[in-house]
Amino acid sequence: MCHPGRAGRRGVRYVDFVSNKVNKNVLRAGTITAGTALMLLMSSPAFALTRDDGDDPGQGLSVIETLGLYVALPIVLFLVIAGLVMVGDKSHKQAGSKG
Repeated sequence: MCHPGRAGRRGVRYVDFVSNKVNKNVLRAGTITAGTALMLLMSSPAFALTRDDGDDPGQGLSVIETLGLYVALPIVLFLVIAGLVMVGDKSHKQAGSKG
């Protein structure tokens, strides 16, 4: 029974809806991800410091060259391929409708 001026004794109940199998899978995935990230972080500085025989890096790309190579060129290639597919599809439909 509640006394005036005091809060009731209502405890919070938490219900566990997650099964143990899901917990094991999440733990396994997290362990593998953390292990992989750790291995990559440990190996990357070692590869960055040593130069290979015959390694001769050239000058870096300008902003315009980078945008052209990694943005414009893929868009143009996509449009060319899509255009060729559409032309091939239209010619196939026209040949089929005449028969």
